Amino acid sequence: MLIGLQIKAARALLGWDQAKLADQSEISLPTIRRIESQSGPIKAHTRSIYALESVLIRAGVEFLNDGSPGVRLRMRE
Repeated sequence: MLIGLQIKAARALLGWDQAKLADQSEISLPTIRRIESQSGPIKAHTRSIYALESVLIRAGVEFLNDGSPGVRLRMRE
């Protein structure tokens, strides 16, 4: 389960601003802002959560949920 702070941290690792994430995921900028402001589990449409997660994973982010939610960049092969 993703939390808003993971989305914000993932975006920061990639050096993306909210507008770029909105463009890449085809999710509105106000929705990105709302999601990133949530400290707990994301409350949004399933499609929106999937779109955000998918675009960030394709860009090289790994979501960690091993006790403490976090993110890291995937090592390039």
